[in-house]
Amino acid sequence: MTHSKFVSSGGLRLWTERFGDPGDPTVLLVMGTSTPGAGWPDELVEVLVHGGRQVIRFDHRDTGRSDCVDFAVRPYALADLADDATAVLDGYGVAAAHVVGASLGGAVGQWLAVHRPERVRTLTVIMSGPMGADAGPAWARAMAGQEPDPDDLPPPAPAFLQHLARAATMPRTTREEQLAAGLETWRVLNGDVLPFDEEAARRLAAEAYDHSRNPAAALNHDLAGRLMTDDRLVPLSSVKAPTLVVHGTEDPLRPLPHGEAVAAQIPGARLHRIPGMGHSLLSPGLPRRIAELILDHPE
Repeated sequence: MTHSKFVSSGGLRLWTERFGDPGDPTVLLVMGTSTPGAGWPDELVEVLVHGGRQVIRFDHRDTGRSDCVDFAVRPYALADLADDATAVLDGYGVAAAHVVGASLGGAVGQWLAVHRPERVRTLTVIMSGPMGADAGPAWARAMAGQEPDPDDLPPPAPAFLQHLARAATMPRTTREEQLAAGLETWRVLNGDVLPFDEEAARRLAAEAYDHSRNPAAALNHDLAGRLMTDDRLVPLSSVKAPTLVVHGTEDPLRPLPHGEAVAAQIPGARLHRIPGMGHSLLSPGLPRRIAELILDHPE
């Protein structure tokens, strides 16, 4: 059973999709930076539904079919993205869900577990870092060619920083150029250890471009993610929801210590390391593997 609709969040319309039996426990999938809900592979959704879960995924503001925002006029932060996630639950009449967040979505999940614990039955944080950790200084040092500060979480891998430098010079005038740039980014994020599902990545890049009202608006997520507001600094030790942290050993954007830090700060959290996994779900068999971890995560 599949249903799609727009829900309202603070005057914005958010595109949502629901799969499975509405009577089953709900899994809310929260995607990462600049990525629509389709970033959650259909295979992952199907495994969860067959495991007895209702699954909801949605397009963040500034991605996919959801509304875009003029960030200069109406800036937003992590708390606003968490409000959007709450609005999606409200739109389907769901009081509490198993919240699963990837990358920036993992920070959204942490925010909800801290500030709206009644909405979070369990929390799964995938390829993310602590919501209160400011990655800016580590990035700046790495981009400047300086040695990392031992007190910081590690910066992205050199291969990813080199990709950013190349990407800045890539033409993005036509649809084909946009898709080529997106495909290359997903290839680098996948890393060199696990196989890369190029066809799935190409479909995702096309979905992100073709259904967006303004593809450039997705870059606003970077700005929002960098805003270190006071609400992000609340200790993760206050999280009561049973928490699973899933992180790849070869993540080029958020190296493994980021996931280890999340697990260390949340009482009772379990850390599951996936050998060879990078910063994406675009490797054959990986969506099923992660879905099974979510299903096995007890309340």
